[in-house]
Amino acid sequence: MSETRDRAANTPTRSRDGKGTTLQGRKGTDVPPGMRGDVTVADRVVAKIAGMAAREIPEIHNLGGGMARAFGAVRDRVPGSGGDVTQGVSVEVGERQTAVDLDVVVEYGASIADITRDARANVVNAVERMTGLEVVEVNIAVDDVHLPDEEEESGQGERRVA
Repeated sequence: MSETRDRAANTPTRSRDGKGTTLQGRKGTDVPPGMRGDVTVADRVVAKIAGMAAREIPEIHNLGGGMARAFGAVRDRVPGSGGDVTQGVSVEVGERQTAVDLDVVVEYGASIADITRDARANVVNAVERMTGLEVVEVNIAVDDVHLPDEEEESGQGERRVA
């Protein structure tokens, strides 16, 4: 009963540099100043916006699959390296449209249907408002459930002796 979509058919071709999408403006003196020229939005920008929007949902404990979270925990321990907000986020960006995939860990006891609905709405609103791109889909994979008594990965192994 579910409808599958061919992303390639929904997402226009990428700009020539492959690093983002170009929103085509118009050229000429008869065009209002705010409409002249092109805007290029990098894939990483869309991924960061989507990652931040997903993390705003309180019942989402973390983003990323098991290995991504493990590498993220190691990366977070390196001095000077900030957390990667794109962990667990992948995007396909075309000229006018984008598709987002999220890997999430949810809090135990929360409704997964409600969490995913809220996350989708938040991601769509944030990406469309900030970039002007149409979000054609937000696919969410729930990889794990965080239990209240589970230790955080970052808290393990800090000090064994006083």
